[in-house]
Amino acid sequence: MSKTIRDKVAIVGVGACKFGENWDKSREDMIVDAAYEAYADAGIDDPQRQIEAVFCGSVYPNGGTGEVAEALKLFDRPISKLANYCETGTDTFRYGVMSIAAGMYDTVLVVGFDKPKDRGVSGPSVDFDRVRGLPATPAGWFSLCAARYFETYDAGREDLAKIAVKNHHNGTLAPKSMLKREISVDDVLNARIISWPFGLYDCAAQSDGAAAVVLSRADLAKDYENDPVMVKAVTIAVSANPQTDPNFDFLAWKPTHFAAKDAYAQAGISEPFRQIDVAQVHDCFTLTELLTYEDLGFCKKGEAKDHVASGTFELSGDLPVNTDGGLKTFGHPTGATGVRMIYENTLQLRGKAGDRQVKNASMALSHNIGGPPQACGIAIIGHP
Repeated sequence: MSKTIRDKVAIVGVGACKFGENWDKSREDMIVDAAYEAYADAGIDDPQRQIEAVFCGSVYPNGGTGEVAEALKLFDRPISKLANYCETGTDTFRYGVMSIAAGMYDTVLVVGFDKPKDRGVSGPSVDFDRVRGLPATPAGWFSLCAARYFETYDAGREDLAKIAVKNHHNGTLAPKSMLKREISVDDVLNARIISWPFGLYDCAAQSDGAAAVVLSRADLAKDYENDPVMVKAVTIAVSANPQTDPNFDFLAWKPTHFAAKDAYAQAGISEPFRQIDVAQVHDCFTLTELLTYEDLGFCKKGEAKDHVASGTFELSGDLPVNTDGGLKTFGHPTGATGVRMIYENTLQLRGKAGDRQVKNASMALSHNIGGPPQACGIAIIGHP
């Protein structure tokens, strides 16, 4: 049985800046916006005294901790920084959680941020050199999985289109999302093709953004301003590189299976569809979200399209997924995404998600995959 940090660490504050093409803001500006909103949410009025350590994650550029220290004027304490594919935000959160669970600190700040729009390129710098000997972009690689899934389970572009429509709708209800436009299935199907079967609306955009979380020892959580949310599980798992793994079948993400098994054991979850009330998953492409429904055990293999058709994962469904619009409407500033998901799940558990609120939510999951994809991060949070 997995060792667990269940209910040892509390989320006492969350914050996020507006995501988008933030040409008028620096990385430091976004970090300050997110961190100080999290401070205010937690009732922290003297971060110089109350924040004992900072854990930050970003990918573009992969520099040091100086800009975070300068932005927040936190100089005389540990500040750590990591970059770990698209699950950077979740892994940064994990480091913060473990530091408190280990007894090193009472209160820490976790901040994920990235500003890829300043890099002057339209897509991520991901090295997908070979897929079974063929060159591939991220869209090209994931589209191979879509084609195999379509052939195996009699699915089609319409099934993916419904996921895009759902996420665009949810994004219109999230004040800090980048894209706020309702779309139709026809819009998705008629959009220009990026890499068949993916059209424009099947692909997440890049954006600038930052999100922050204040963590505390569970027994001190009552000292803070807001309703505490407890960390039930957090984990990172790695698989063999699927581009060279002879056992990869293009129908499932192995790292998600590995991470889910560990996270569910930590949190005491045996029936994820019944026990999890809301989820934020990594929808870099619509197909990625569809496969993740199955890999997380929300439905059986090959049945995701039936649940998409019946509305299972919509705001009014049995298990709402990507309630804020996901990567599809927030974009994907790599280091910020995992922390942004935890921000959204915390609002949902507190009943403060506005028009996108899920009724009676008590357990929430967030999920990121990264690389070929070769790694996965999962965090589960819930009420005490």
